[in-house]
Amino acid sequence: MTSHPSRHCTVELQALPSRIGQVRRIVSAQLRYWHLDPLIDRAALGVTELLSNVHRHARPDKSCTVELELLPDRLTVSVRDHDPRLPVPADATDPADATPLATCGRGLAMVAAVSESWGARPDGENGKVVWFTLPTTAAAHGHPARPPQDTPRPAPAPAPTPASAPAPVTATVVAGVSAAPGGGVTVGGTAVPLKVAAATAPAGAVMASAAADGGAAPG
Repeated sequence: MTSHPSRHCTVELQALPSRIGQVRRIVSAQLRYWHLDPLIDRAALGVTELLSNVHRHARPDKSCTVELELLPDRLTVSVRDHDPRLPVPADATDPADATPLATCGRGLAMVAAVSESWGARPDGENGKVVWFTLPTTAAAHGHPARPPQDTPRPAPAPAPTPASAPAPVTATVVAGVSAAPGGGVTVGGTAVPLKVAAATAPAGAVMASAAADGGAAPG
């Protein structure tokens, strides 16, 4: 059973290896919900060590309760089991604790190393609570404010595109028509002046006005 009040989270479980991994994920998700991401690694490691101790040493059963309590200045993580014997820090000569790559069983020495404080207390006549705390003030300062950003300046207006030069006029040679001096044409031996209306003629077209004495423009 899992409860999720606003500042409190409780998980009941059997401290078995397969369940310990699930509780790590629950703790990580809850701390993200509380915006305490900088505490996730230490909290998950600490709760793993406490649950590993329950799995290895608790009697008569492995049932336990993990509790997260968030206060204004600290996060408290505790594990309650049914064994009244209070824990004793593991001997440094224990092979399980001395393995550098061990993922569990490093005991209370690891809990003490990752936490601000830790302790254990009896819970009635048939149980105990082992707990550790992490400061939340350091987590609150773990997200630096973004530096102010400069106001973007408007892009300069593009320079006006220069007007294109008029397309050159292409003359077409027609049979019986030849160029005449002074820019005209000769039609049937008669010189005809040629006027080009570049402003109104379509591109590549020629407008001609013929002033031939009795002559006719070629059809």
